[in-house]
Amino acid sequence: MSTIAKTIVATGATSGIGFEAIKQLLLQSQSYNFILGARDTKTATDAYNGLKYDTSKHTLSIVPLELNNMNSVKTFAQKTLEKLGASPIDYLMLNAATAMNKKVAETGPHGSKWIEPYLVNHLSQHYLLHLLRPSLERSKTRIVVVSSGAVRMVKDPSTLEDEMLVIKDTGKSVYAATKFIQLLGAHWWRRQLQGACEVVAVSPGLIPNTGLARGSDMVIPAGLPDAKSVPEGESLTIRTPPTLVVSGQRAYQGTGGQSVLRAFTRDDLPEDPEQIFLTSWGEWWPKGVYELTLDKNLQEKWSPSKEDIEKEEGVTA
Repeated sequence: MSTIAKTIVATGATSGIGFEAIKQLLLQSQSYNFILGARDTKTATDAYNGLKYDTSKHTLSIVPLELNNMNSVKTFAQKTLEKLGASPIDYLMLNAATAMNKKVAETGPHGSKWIEPYLVNHLSQHYLLHLLRPSLERSKTRIVVVSSGAVRMVKDPSTLEDEMLVIKDTGKSVYAATKFIQLLGAHWWRRQLQGACEVVAVSPGLIPNTGLARGSDMVIPAGLPDAKSVPEGESLTIRTPPTLVVSGQRAYQGTGGQSVLRAFTRDDLPEDPEQIFLTSWGEWWPKGVYELTLDKNLQEKWSPSKEDIEKEEGVTA
């Protein structure tokens, strides 16, 4: 096995599934250099220090990151690129998510017109891709988007904008809608980066006992056939993994069939470039399952430019 340390940049890796993923990697013989984004850096630092990992083998840096604040995303990207230097990014994994309900409010976080689940589940990670794009293209990165089978719940995309805007509402869950929009973005980036990067979406299955449903009425029953425990969902086997940028992790084990880290190493990508979605049991989902997300006009609508995001969200120079 290579003795060269592999760099992993992660967001959403300070609790639940993400924390379990990094913990498993810290147990491997492969050396890693971790750069982790965290909302609460002290709690994250204490949690990782408690693992008593081999500091002669691994290095771990925790960088402040608020995914509902595009200024914070920009700062995180800048610090990440500074720490990486000339090192390539072999994998970018986008997974940070919240199932928080839509609330009645005058404005969204930091004055945004958008609700927090949209900012966290899609716009912040879409913006991060823009910020990292030059490095991704140089590195020939495989981009892993952690999606959800919940995208199938969206039947009428024409209602998405009203659902994402901060307007008076009943407090209903918008998780499925935000994951649908995230998948639209995955298709858009697949087209934008064609020939330079591979984009794969993956459903990790139902993972109870994570922070996903914090602030919502969403319940993930542990008894469902596709449900996994957090450690089970995070048992990792990586074949000499290269540089990895992660936005909250999920992985796979045995009967779970397919989960996020399988998406890193699968070399049987379908010939049809639109067939990019892996199920949690290890099959490539037929396009009919997510047919509505193949609409290129919708993909364009929900994939704003870096400049438009910065103007709309008030990102400072």
